[in-house]
Amino acid sequence: MAIDDSIIALGDTKEDDEYNNLAATIKAKFQSSENARQFDEQRWLRAYRNYRGLYGNDMQFTESEKSKVFVKITKTKVMAAYGQIIEVLFSSGKFPLGIDPTVVPEDIAEYAHVSKSEQPTQKPEVQSPYGFPGDGNELEPGSTFDSILGGLKKEYEGAEFTEGPSTDSRAEPQINPAEISAKNMERLIHDQLGESSATSVFRHSLFEMALLGTGIVKGPFSYDKISHKWEKDGETGENIYTPKSKLVPKIEAVSCWDFYPDPDAINIEDSDYVIERHNYTKTQVRDLMNRPFFRENAVRESLSMGPNYEARGYESSLLDRETTDEFDKNRYEILEFWGYLDKKLAEQAGLEITEDMDELDEVSVNCWVCNGKILRLVVNPFTPARLPYMVCPYEINPYQFFGVGIPENMDDAQTIMNGHARMAIDNLALAGNLVFDVDETMLVPGQDMKVFPGKIFRRQSGQPGQSIHGVKFPNTANENLMMFDRFRQLADESTGIPSYSHGTTGVQSTTRTAAGMSMLMGAAALSIKTVVKNIDDYLLRPLGESMFAWNMQFNEDTPEIRGDLDVKARGTSSLMQKEVRSQRLMTFLQTASNQNLAPFVKWHSVLAEIAKSLDIEPEKLINDPERAAIFAKIMGMANGNTTTEGTGQQSNVAQTGGAPAGANPNDPTGVGGGNIGVGGVPQAGETGFSSGATGTTGTT
Repeated sequence: MAIDDSIIALGDTKEDDEYNNLAATIKAKFQSSENARQFDEQRWLRAYRNYRGLYGNDMQFTESEKSKVFVKITKTKVMAAYGQIIEVLFSSGKFPLGIDPTVVPEDIAEYAHVSKSEQPTQKPEVQSPYGFPGDGNELEPGSTFDSILGGLKKEYEGAEFTEGPSTDSRAEPQINPAEISAKNMERLIHDQLGESSATSVFRHSLFEMALLGTGIVKGPFSYDKISHKWEKDGETGENIYTPKSKLVPKIEAVSCWDFYPDPDAINIEDSDYVIERHNYTKTQVRDLMNRPFFRENAVRESLSMGPNYEARGYESSLLDRETTDEFDKNRYEILEFWGYLDKKLAEQAGLEITEDMDELDEVSVNCWVCNGKILRLVVNPFTPARLPYMVCPYEINPYQFFGVGIPENMDDAQTIMNGHARMAIDNLALAGNLVFDVDETMLVPGQDMKVFPGKIFRRQSGQPGQSIHGVKFPNTANENLMMFDRFRQLADESTGIPSYSHGTTGVQSTTRTAAGMSMLMGAAALSIKTVVKNIDDYLLRPLGESMFAWNMQFNEDTPEIRGDLDVKARGTSSLMQKEVRSQRLMTFLQTASNQNLAPFVKWHSVLAEIAKSLDIEPEKLINDPERAAIFAKIMGMANGNTTTEGTGQQSNVAQTGGAPAGANPNDPTGVGGGNIGVGGVPQAGETGFSSGATGTTGTT
């Protein structure tokens, strides 16, 4: 069902008076969010300064303090945590996001087979799931086709499948539609994330999460990806550039400094709106005219009004500049609004609202504003409507929107370490030099008091050494350094990142052995577990669900991905050290080898988990159960083994050269466990000698 653009987007035909109220409303919301964010900005700025090793303007040094040293322990902790998180999430080379079928798949079979004993039944044709709200064809995330094959119906066209596993899988073709759809969806999402440089996006957001306490990812949203292709002209033989566009999902990293949420919300799900502040050049603003649903006339008017960017106070610190006057002269500030508008305000702005909407209803929209001009106004394209941002805290602040990062947790420890380091250096400067006590009454008046090698002081009275006396200050640097180490340990405890996890050994008695070091590193990994769990809950899983919803709504080219599927964030599963996990799996394998327990074990899953623990993709090396059964049968025939029909057990029929009844077939001696002694070589004619030529044996 097609939909008119006037319903979902504001065109160029509207007069300014019809949407001035909307621009003013968004500006007011932005001011409210900016005012509410002032305290967070101060926290972020202090965290950034501690990371960079910079003293703020609020730091006042006493006259006696000569040293201005800043010991950047904060930077070490931030980089250590960031490195651990990246190692956990991306060390396997595979994006930590999986798609599995639900425990009880709906509208798609867990198993299906072609039954030779049952008559096929014709399935009803399914209505197209694509559409817009209100047309009856919308497809909610998690919805599927009304078919046991789901999206695989076209792939297996011509074969009439019956739901459920086959009673005789060797004679009847059998598939797992839910598992196949899940794997197809997972491969597709991983491919889309790769094309969107998702790993780089995550690296940027995760670093800001560790530094400022919050990481933000935007998307997925649709964009036309241009594929550069050249085709040879049949007549001229020349290579002609023929670019092709393809609609794909894309994600981006958003800085905390540019993100302004609803001031009354404590999480993204609770937000009525969010505003992203863009800092664009003139060229970037002009390029907006080439993007869908941007109003060309409004963009031109905004450009003609000149740059409107106003640098905030914190930006000079971030840019390492005394002032930002020159920086903001050629920049444009654009506010990107995502949120809900009252029906009346949306109608005033020019959006045509359906008649069935109540006066109290709200419309979810996306609106871009620059210089008081509405550059873009569209109805939220996502079904169901959602804010396209994922906000992940490093440490959850239960009563605030933004989280708490590493620098804030160790702020006091960093301040005290800096103080003791400065005192130690100042004391060393005093203790390493003499301070002179001078009795000027014993010296000839008018002499220069500067001291240097070869200096001569003229004395007029007194005993030698009484007029000028050198005083040496005590060395208290060791006490200061001891306090420095104490507060460094406090930083370890405050952040949950021990020093030995990033190269500093503080417990030599334990780290002397590999086992002891492994134990400590395992304990250190537990401190990051909560952080990785936050990434699973607030970044990976919402991203997977959003990618799933995008493909269900916009991807018309890949029906085989459809099914009752569940998104799995797999960041936490990587926390367990691979060595430990592999050892546990091998222990489980030995336990499960017991004949009484073997029927209860999913051997295919065990092999797959062992392969994963060794950073090996199971799909490349391990057959699925159906193929494994076929290969087992083929290998059994090749080895001359027969199986009992319907049981899969080897036959007990005696074969020539086989082991006697009751003997251990795995016994290398072949004599039921007896030992073979080493004796002399028998000679021809002796008892037990076999000629080999005739097969006769000697007689006694």
